[in-house]
Amino acid sequence: MAGRNGASDERGRLATDPFEYRITKQGGMIVSRGGRAVMTIGGREAARLVAALQRADETQAQHLLARASGNYRRGNERS
Repeated sequence: MAGRNGASDERGRLATDPFEYRITKQGGMIVSRGGRAVMTIGGREAARLVAALQRADETQAQHLLARASGNYRRGNERS
């Protein structure tokens, strides 16, 4: 069933291989998965994402990070 933002994790990949993030001293964000950096976000986009992550529970946070990474939208990703 789709979540609040229409996001779905039917295969459970976000639970078994979750995203992680780290906020840099400059206010940017490094998003990683499986110990590898997936992308770096800076500026206003990073500030908006940090604010949204602070309000989100763990499931919502995983969906926000997946959405921000841009490569996890189509449902046909490979592990």
